[in-house]
Amino acid sequence: MSNDLPSLEREIEETRERLAGTIDQLLYRAHPKTIVSREVSQVRAFFVDTATGQPRTDNILKVAGTVVGAIALFVTIRKVAS
Repeated sequence: MSNDLPSLEREIEETRERLAGTIDQLLYRAHPKTIVSREVSQVRAFFVDTATGQPRTDNILKVAGTVVGAIALFVTIRKVAS
C-alpha cells in the first residue's frame, strides 16, 4: 500500500491542477467584460465580414428596414389613436 501512496498523491495533485484550470476558465468566461466583449464581437460580425472587413450590406439593410418600419408603425398608431 505504501507504493500506491506516491501515485495517489500525484493523481490528487494532477486533479487539483485540472480543476483549478477549469475554474480559471469559468471565471474568465463569466467575467462581465469578457461577456460584453464576446457580444460586441458577435454583433460586429453580423454587420462586418470578419474575413475581409467589408460591411455586410444585406444585414445592414435588413436592420435599417426593420427600424424604419417600426418607426412608421408607431407614427401611424399615434396618428390613429389621436
